[in-house]
Amino acid sequence: MKDGIVMVLVKIINKLKEYGKLVMFSHTIFSLSFALVSMVIAAKGLPEISTLIWILVCFMGARTGANAINRVIDAEIDARNPRTAGRQLPKGEMKKTEVIIFTAVCFLVMLFGAYKLNWICLLLSPIALFLMIIYSYCKRFTYLCHLVLGVTCACAPVGAWLAITGELSLVPLFMGAANTLWVAGFDIIYGSQDYDFDRENGLHSIPAKFGVAGALLIAKLFHIVTLLCLLVIGILVPQFGIIYYLGLFLIAGLFIAEYKIVSPTNLTNVNIASYSINQIVSIVLLIFGLADAFI
Repeated sequence: MKDGIVMVLVKIINKLKEYGKLVMFSHTIFSLSFALVSMVIAAKGLPEISTLIWILVCFMGARTGANAINRVIDAEIDARNPRTAGRQLPKGEMKKTEVIIFTAVCFLVMLFGAYKLNWICLLLSPIALFLMIIYSYCKRFTYLCHLVLGVTCACAPVGAWLAITGELSLVPLFMGAANTLWVAGFDIIYGSQDYDFDRENGLHSIPAKFGVAGALLIAKLFHIVTLLCLLVIGILVPQFGIIYYLGLFLIAGLFIAEYKIVSPTNLTNVNIASYSINQIVSIVLLIFGLADAFI
């Protein structure tokens, strides 16, 4: 009896690990920081526990479903790309039907969370769903796919603000703009390693359109504007002061560092520049933003 229970638990844990790998659970921090900072600013502190829980439910349902459906839609492309051929769907380790059902459950969870928050979150949730699905098709017809990804991620801070206040203002718009350009910038860096594959397979991206050198310049400009947007937020939000600006100073240093370790002729450190450093950027924003809001 005990052995049977242990075997069931092991299978459940292994399945959870499979799904965690599928949806890149470790990347959750990317937009979570913007969402939480936006939420705390809007609430002028911590919101009610129930509101916090439903915001997190919406966020996790949305980002998990979005990453899962991306794997389904890109499965054939991933199978042709040596960099992504080892992913679970191309290797046959998971079935498309299974992942589609998982995606549907995640999106239903998001919709239920939006329903529990307020009517405007529920009313606008189909727009978020559309963005999360259409993004995965964008490389087939537009090099602006990186910006579509950014706008999709920006639904997190804007949605968190709406969950608290029920209305828009300049702060969530600038927060959304910062989130959009930040994500688009590091996605361009990441996509630079697929320059040859994208051009050979007729896929659209900023690196494929403008070359790696041009793409890195565009990414750099996006990150400069990201900092300007975050600076404007600091001006607009009364709770923010020296601690927040110190965080921006550190973020600026991290942006400089990421462009020091990649170049058009050397993309060896592209994963560090695009993902590792920007995970730290997200953590810095979260820590310094929340610290200044509460101190």
